[in-house]
Amino acid sequence: MKRDLYIDFAKGFATISIIFIHTAFWSGQFYLPTEVRVFSLVFDVALFYALSGITSGNNVEKTLYRLLKLQITYMIFVTFLFFLDYFFKVFGLTVFSFEWLKDFYSTFGSKYVPASISAEPQWQVLGNWYLHEYSNCDTFPVVMGSFWYLKVYYILTVLGVLILRFFPRHINWFIGICAALTLIFNIFPQYYPSGQVGYVAFYMAVFLIAHKMRGKQIPAKMIPVLYGLVAAALVWMFWYYGGEIFYKLNKQKFPPKIPYIIWTLFSLVTLFVFYNRLKINKPNFFTKVGQDAIFFYFAQGMSSSLMYFIVVPLKDFMSWWWLVLIIYPVNILLAVIIAKGLKKIDDLGWKILQYLREKTASNN
Repeated sequence: MKRDLYIDFAKGFATISIIFIHTAFWSGQFYLPTEVRVFSLVFDVALFYALSGITSGNNVEKTLYRLLKLQITYMIFVTFLFFLDYFFKVFGLTVFSFEWLKDFYSTFGSKYVPASISAEPQWQVLGNWYLHEYSNCDTFPVVMGSFWYLKVYYILTVLGVLILRFFPRHINWFIGICAALTLIFNIFPQYYPSGQVGYVAFYMAVFLIAHKMRGKQIPAKMIPVLYGLVAAALVWMFWYYGGEIFYKLNKQKFPPKIPYIIWTLFSLVTLFVFYNRLKINKPNFFTKVGQDAIFFYFAQGMSSSLMYFIVVPLKDFMSWWWLVLIIYPVNILLAVIIAKGLKKIDDLGWKILQYLREKTASNN
């Protein structure tokens, strides 16, 4: 089966967009206007869940095997991150060894600020990372701030493949249930589940709707209707919540509430409009990023953390728009370099596991 380069292109575009979001919302808090940071959320993480829905099937065994491979790749990465973090701590080079950054994080009340930095290996931290308890990483704080997506992805993929396998004729019912739960949680926020459970209803609806779109094309006459509905929803949002809701959209994201959901509709409609319409015939930068999206997702957390060391010395010497034109491309470049390195580390990790497997097998 020929690979659909549009899917790779869309994943790559979404990944580069995530890099911009983390450029804007982490180091960008030093210098970017709030309006720019909020607009960075136009193409956000919901795209990944939609793309996962388009590409997912009903083969439970294949899906679980794919998730197991992803878990091992994740564990290889966080193991590398753990020892790299420890190495920097030994030499006192963590982000939080710089008081101006520690004070900055404390000002914003970030949960990623450590009370103190220990130079001793905290092995329980690595164990918690393996189990997706994302405690702070002093050297690369943006990494752990990004990982909420991964836990939700595991949950959605498992539940999604079970629905597709055992209830293929009732997908519309599950979409309706997810939509109803999302609405109920928003109308009665006291019942909104804590943790990642609260994320599942909306993103599962996105996943299942995207799966329903698999192999289909939105008719041309429906395109203006869909964008018209998106525009009407945005007008209603600002009328009902007031103009100040624009500045609160990032807080509406965790967990996804109605204003943020409306804000994501433009990107989701655009994804489906171009699906099976925009033909990508040759590999390009975006398709290559999309094919290695997980390594870029790991890498952008590291590169976005390093941006602080560029932003702080330069922020008082140039306009914000000049600075972002420097920081964003540098962040992408670093993410590309780090992603290539992480891919090699992953290959090495798998070779070590294979070696251990062969050794244990021969001993038996």
